[in-house]
Amino acid sequence: MFDLTGFQRDILYIIAGKDEPHGLAIKDELESYYEEEIHHGRLYPNLDDLVESGLVEKGKKDRRTNMYSLTQQGTTEVTSRREWEGDYLSHVEVPA
Repeated sequence: MFDLTGFQRDILYIIAGKDEPHGLAIKDELESYYEEEIHHGRLYPNLDDLVESGLVEKGKKDRRTNMYSLTQQGTTEVTSRREWEGDYLSHVEVPA
């Protein structure tokens, strides 16, 4: 996961937290987080890169809609990243 961009890592986290989201659902989540419009020309090439790298699987929901899920490798990478983050952030208190 060290060779991914932060944007790609955020996409992985969204896919991990949703049940086989489609591209527009991922786009909506990213726009909410980044508080700016995410263009298709940014989102879909990054999704394709994640598929090509073996971290994400792309499937068909219907003729016009693709859905995305983490592969086993993607799940392993996200889990490892969260553990690594935890090592550095465990002392940080989150306000209630």
